[in-house]
Amino acid sequence: MAIDFNELCYLKDPDIDALKSDYEQFLLSLYAPTIIDVSGKDQQRTRVITTLIHGNEPSGLIATHRYLTNLKASERPTTNLRFIICSIEAASATPNFSHRYLADGLDLNRCFGNSTETSGYYHRANLIDKAIRQVNPELVVDLHNTSGFSPAFAVSIMKNEMALSLTAVFCHSLVLSQIRLGALMEQDFGCEAITIECGGSKDSQSHEVAYLGLLKLANIDDLSQQHLQNNVTTYLNPMRLQVNGDIELNYAQHDLGLPGVTLCEHIEQHNFGQIFPEQMLGWLDNNGLENLRLLDANGVNVVDKYFQLRGNQLLPKTSIHLFMATRNERIARNDCLFYLVTHDNQLA
Repeated sequence: MAIDFNELCYLKDPDIDALKSDYEQFLLSLYAPTIIDVSGKDQQRTRVITTLIHGNEPSGLIATHRYLTNLKASERPTTNLRFIICSIEAASATPNFSHRYLADGLDLNRCFGNSTETSGYYHRANLIDKAIRQVNPELVVDLHNTSGFSPAFAVSIMKNEMALSLTAVFCHSLVLSQIRLGALMEQDFGCEAITIECGGSKDSQSHEVAYLGLLKLANIDDLSQQHLQNNVTTYLNPMRLQVNGDIELNYAQHDLGLPGVTLCEHIEQHNFGQIFPEQMLGWLDNNGLENLRLLDANGVNVVDKYFQLRGNQLLPKTSIHLFMATRNERIARNDCLFYLVTHDNQLA
């Protein structure tokens, strides 16, 4: 697919004709990343919501379309809203919402903040970055879905009152991450920028999480005290467990003696649950822990500090919490098997 990375589409206070009959028809009517500006009561303030950075994560688009089609002409959000719908091509590739990014493309959420690469997806990331800065936002919320079944949670690089409050608008869990991957929420926009993982993409509850949170973003004037009304649990210093190189990856209910790494097929059920020491997560071949890497903040592989083998069974050495565990082999291989935090890095 030939993509013109210079294109952006703008809509201002779109009417029902522009929004089409449903969110899928609306998606198919778009030809490039689309910026939708909605006029608010206070024209001096703007809140930015980004969505579909990954084409297989539709909850943000579904919530945005639902909000816009339900918005009456006589009703205005508290502030201006700028919605940015990012990966139109990946989301609309057949079948819709099944491609994180195109086969010959890049993960857009690894392309932000790169000063040396200026073409293709990096150029698109720069255009989105500029579209955010253009309105001098008071907050940026990036809506995503988790790669597998999971409760909703937020991710931020800073722990402050606004990060806690924006988390509380959508959910009850905040992951404070020191990992830098080139994601949108890592950028300094002069305001709080936060990722909301709304839950699994095929779970209708995820769409509801996105929509109800969006309503609060649109209608609450002062968001800074929301964490006082909705308790937030904070998780510190996540790490990513990855397969090394081209190691084979499988999922199974029992040990099948397969090469490489085999994770338990129900691994997604552990998302945000506590995993206790010596609780089995899968099986490894004769190369053992050499199949895996777990990099700390200094880039050192510390997999043997947190995991051990019982025979060929993969076990944690200490109590941990998993999140973003997925059965999607492509995502697990190209991104990570799952993120983890140790139990002592959970703060109520």
